Parts: sequence; C-alpha cells; structure tokens
Amino acid sequence: MKRRQFIKKTASASAAFSIVPSFVLGGNSHISPSDTLYVASIGVGGRGGGIVREMAATNRVKFVALCDLDDRRAKATYELHPEVKRYKDYRHVLDKHIKDIDAFSVGTPDHTHATIALPFMREKKHAYVEKPLTHNIAEARLMAKVAKEQGIVSQMGNQGSSSDGIRQAQEWIESGILGDIENVDCWTNRPVWPQGLRNITEGEPVPAGLDWDLWLGPAEERPYHSAYLPFKWRGWWDFGTGGLGDMGCHIMETPFRTLGLGSPYEAEASCTTVWAGDFVEANYAKACPPSSIVRLKFDTAKYGKVDLNWYDGGIMPDLPDELKDGEMIGDWNGGSVFYGTRGILVTDTYSRNARLLPSSTMKYFKAPEPTIPRIKDQAHVQNFVEGCLDGVPTSSPFSYAGPLTESVLMGNLAIKAFQYKVLQEGKKEGDWAPFDYPGRRKLLWDGPNMRITNYEKANEWVKGTYRKGWELT
Repeated sequence: MKRRQFIKKTASASAAFSIVPSFVLGGNSHISPSDTLYVASIGVGGRGGGIVREMAATNRVKFVALCDLDDRRAKATYELHPEVKRYKDYRHVLDKHIKDIDAFSVGTPDHTHATIALPFMREKKHAYVEKPLTHNIAEARLMAKVAKEQGIVSQMGNQGSSSDGIRQAQEWIESGILGDIENVDCWTNRPVWPQGLRNITEGEPVPAGLDWDLWLGPAEERPYHSAYLPFKWRGWWDFGTGGLGDMGCHIMETPFRTLGLGSPYEAEASCTTVWAGDFVEANYAKACPPSSIVRLKFDTAKYGKVDLNWYDGGIMPDLPDELKDGEMIGDWNGGSVFYGTRGILVTDTYSRNARLLPSSTMKYFKAPEPTIPRIKDQAHVQNFVEGCLDGVPTSSPFSYAGPLTESVLMGNLAIKAFQYKVLQEGKKEGDWAPFDYPGRRKLLWDGPNMRITNYEKANEWVKGTYRKGWELT
C-alpha cells in the first residue's frame, strides 16, 4: 500500500471510530465526558427548532434523525442540517435508529408529549421534553416513574429553571427577609392566540406537506381546520393546556421551587363567559376560556399553608401598595409577587430578575451569599447535554418537572370544572347550552391516590382519553 493511500485509509478509520455512538462503548451507564451525544429530535419546527439550534450550539451533539409531520414548519431546521435523515413519523425513528441514539428531544404540541416520549424512555434514552411535560396529570406521574425506573437523564423545557434569578430568589426567601410567606400572585399575558372559540364542525383542505392524522395522534379524529394550526392549538383542550399550561411551568415554577409547594390540596377557578347571543352562552366545550383566575392551596413543610393565585387573559392581580407609579410587576410575559409577613418580593417570567418592594429598599439590601450552585451560562439545553455526557445534575428532571406540571394541570382541572355545565330539562350531562350554573366549584385533591374526592366528573380529566391505536402502554 502506498503511503498516501495508507494515510487516507487510516484517517477514514479514525473518523469512523470517533463517531461511534456511546452505547457501543459501554452503554448509557458509562459515558465518557469526551463523547458526542447522539440525538433524535421529534418536532423541529417552532419551539422544537429552537431546541435543535440550542443543542447544535453546544458543539457536543450529533443529530441522527430529525422528525416533523409538517414540512413547512420544519423547513428552516432541515435546511440547517441537510445531511441528517428526515422522517414524518416518530415511530419510524424508533424502528430505524433506536440503537443509534443516546437521547431525544420532543418539541411537539402538548397532547403528544407522553405518547412520543415514553417509547424512547423505555429504551433508556435520555429525554428532553418541552413544557408542560404532559397533557394530563396521569401522564406526568407516568413520565416521572419511567424516568426513575430507567435511570435516564431528563429535562423539561422550562428554561428559567436554569437561571441564576430563581436560585437568587430562593436564597433571599430562605434568608428570612420576607418572613413567613402568606400568598403568591402569578400572572401572564397569555393567551396571545385566539381562545374561547366555538366548537368547529366543518373542515378545510389539509395543507400540502402536513400529515394531519399524525398530527392528531391520540386526539379524537376530526377534520383539519386552520383554527388549530400553527400555534393556535394551545387554546383547544384536546391539544393544548391554555394560557396556564403554556406559561405556568415558567411562572409558577418560582414559587414551586422556592417554597417547596408540592401538590395542591385544593383548586378553584372562575373564567370568562362567552356569549353567542342575548342570554345565550356560546358552545365552546372544546376550547379553553379567554381568561381565568385560578386559586390553588398548598400545605408546605417549611412555610405552612400557602395560597397561590393565577391570573391570565388580561386579568391582573392587585398591585402592591409599595409599587411606584409606572413600575411593573414582572415583565411583558408575566411574573410573580410573593407576600410575606416582613416584605414583598417580585420576580419576572423566567425568574432572571428578583427585587424587593418598595424598590428603594434594594439600595440598602445586602443579599445573602450564594449557596445554590449556578448553571453554566444559565443555558438550559446545554445543562441537559452536560447532564447526559458529564453527569451534572439537570435543573428540571422529570422527578421535579412531573410534580410541577401536575400542580399546573390541577389549575386546569378547576377551569374545566367551572366550564362544565349540565343541560336543563333532564337532558344528558355533557351538552353545554343552555345550562344550570354550578357556580364556582372547589376541587379537593388526594395527591397520593391521584384523585378528586368531591367531584367525580373531574376524575375523567385526570387521565385523559386516547384514540384507538394511540393508547399509552
């Protein structure tokens, strides 16, 4: 063999060896810190495309497969990675590449998170799943359980969980500066999509490049309509989780983490009523309401009983008297206000900033020394990659993200209970107009047994329903 040929063949062999997946070199239980993470990404348009970009920016990820059922939404991501194999159906990725990957990401609509993630998780693949972790409470419990059983690295996509601000807020609260916490108000500007629409009964032509049946996944079959896509699916119960589900895992996380809230024992809501005519309420059984107020009650180990109040759809909490004219609570997306016996703390949506009220006290406030480890560059996706390759703890593992999601979804159970009404004149329950009004209904939650104890109808929403062939296993 000539020298030039030898060098060429040796270089090719070395290159091939350098990209051998980690499972070949010892499996997921033994991953060298110098390894590349081999990833399949499911849902790569919209926020899913952002996950792909952030993973690529770590320079430690090699994509084995990209999967999206809408060619239009995935176009930009595909163009950035023309060499990666593409699929429409995530099940084909499972069939063809499960032995080629170490990890996967899911950036699809809420109703498909668990359906897609669980088969990969059961193959011991590390999991990055967008928020909210799941579409219903039973799925959140199951995801946390499987992640623990399989011993995988996991991360929910609530980016503020990796911020310095949320750790700073926790250190301030634990220092006693606020005294005992009595209640927390959380709010968001969501929905920023149409919400509270009437039920859709007619369809439209399916756009080229979209596999509508795959998009529906476990949801009940129905015709395609542009009122669902893109992004607007968040306002329909069968697909999304409304303004609370969209932003609760960001905004509610600050009190959830800093106060150790755990599972609420009571939930109650009131919502906007949508009218179709004079004294005729619109039939919007499948749509989330335009706005809502949710009240959750927690019993914490350290702070005793804490009330958390949620506001969305343009409804805002009462402004603290200590707030100056023109001064905001939170940011454009929303925020939180902690009321303690000694003071008030305000945080923004992703908890990157915290301040005391009145803000003039910040001139004299000496922050406690940092005690909680910070995340490198406050980079959430990078934290996941480092968790897989280097063994560092992730900010929002499913053992934490599952209970957080469950608390958020408890609020949605209260919203659904408020929406749900019974037809007059003895007609069957489940039809939605005209109604007997039940008024505000408190739901009592038995967390250990995952059950509403005082309203049986709500237990149907704890577990959800699945189209034939899409059942969870």
